Amino acid sequence: MRFHVPEHKKLVYQMSIPIRWGDMDAMSHVNNTLYFRYMETARIDWCLSLNIMPEQSKQGIVIVNAYCTFRQQLRYPGDVLVKMYVTDVGRSSFGTYVTMERADAPGPIWADGGAKMVWIDYTTNKSLPMPDWLRERVG
Repeated sequence: MRFHVPEHKKLVYQMSIPIRWGDMDAMSHVNNTLYFRYMETARIDWCLSLNIMPEQSKQGIVIVNAYCTFRQQLRYPGDVLVKMYVTDVGRSSFGTYVTMERADAPGPIWADGGAKMVWIDYTTNKSLPMPDWLRERVG
C-alpha cells in the first residue's frame, strides 16, 4: 500500500537524530523498525513541547494508525533530519506526516510516513473533541 504526500500540511516540528552503529542490521542498513523509532522520537519531543504527555493528564493523544515508506537505505554514520507535519485536522483527530532526510545532505527524502492521532479520555478510552489550545497549534 502506498500513501500519498498530503498537499495541505503544516510543519510543526523538526529535529536531527544520530544514526547509531547498532541501528543497522545484517544487511548493513538501518533496520526498518528504527524508522518508526525515529518518527516516535520526533512525535514525543513535539508532544513534550506542547505539554501533552499521558502521565501528566487524564486526556491526551493516542496513535490509531502508523505507516512508513522506505525510499532509500539509511546507513551509519550520519544524522536523520526528521520533519513532522500536521494535516487533516478533525473534531478529535489529526494526521501527522513525517519526512526523513540525511542531515548532511538535506532535500532528498529517504523515508516518509505518519500516524493518525486521536484525542481521548484515558479513563474511558473514548475520543473527545480536541481542546481549543491544541486545535490552534495544529490547525
